[in-house]
Amino acid sequence: MLVLNVLFVLIAVAMIALILMQRGAGAQAGSGFGGGASATVFGSRGSSNFLSKATKWLAIVFFAITLFMAWHATHDAQPGQMQQDLGVMGDVPAASVPAAGESTVPQAAEPAVPAAPPADTAPAQTQSQPPAPAQPVPQGD
Repeated sequence: MLVLNVLFVLIAVAMIALILMQRGAGAQAGSGFGGGASATVFGSRGSSNFLSKATKWLAIVFFAITLFMAWHATHDAQPGQMQQDLGVMGDVPAASVPAAGESTVPQAAEPAVPAAPPADTAPAQTQSQPPAPAQPVPQGD
């Protein structure tokens, strides 16, 4: 399975590289500015034929490996024999189940929040000053 994982990653990286190397739909606009000579690297027909075929086959292999790995993972797993590695939490004992009549909620001896002051003590009223009268705005002729 390790070989399939490595092959899976290599195919994914190769697909990314091939997709990024392909010309987009607007690539023809740049050929008037000197970009037309780059198509001769892959032959007279350009790179679209080679790159598109290679991308197609890599995608087919990528999906085939994906489906096989998913099938293998579901058929290889056996629910009765699966043991979980809990690491540090593996040393912690399991919690005990309370009896039918016991309450699972702990009861607090004192409230954690102090009591509110009695309602008859109202806060002191502060005197506010009335707003200053508005000054008349001089009218210019």
